[in-house]
Amino acid sequence: MTYLAQHICIGTQCIDGPLPTGAGGINTLSDMVNRIVQFLIPLAAVVLLLVFILAGYNYMTSQGNPEKVKSAQAKLTTGLIGFFLLMLAYVLVKVLSFIFGLGGGII
Repeated sequence: MTYLAQHICIGTQCIDGPLPTGAGGINTLSDMVNRIVQFLIPLAAVVLLLVFILAGYNYMTSQGNPEKVKSAQAKLTTGLIGFFLLMLAYVLVKVLSFIFGLGGGII
C-alpha cells in the first residue's frame, strides 16, 4: 500500500512527495500523526483558555442575574470537561506510542 508514500520509485524514475523526509521529517504514518498531534493539542489549549476567559467575563458581568450566572457556569463546566478530555487525549497518545514502540516514553 503506497498511497501515503513520500518516495515512490517505478523502474529508474523516482518521485518525492511534498512533505519533508529524512531525519526529522515525515517518513511513516506515525510521524504524520505525531506532527498533527503536536499542532492540535496547543491549538486546543488556546481555545480552552479563551473559553475560560469568556466564562469568567460572563460571570463577572452577570450582575446577579440567575440566567446569566447559570450560562456562565455552564461555559465553565464545558471548559473543565474540555480540559480533562484534552489531558486524557494527550496521555492516551503517549501511552499508545509507548506500547507500540513509537515514542520515547510514557509522559
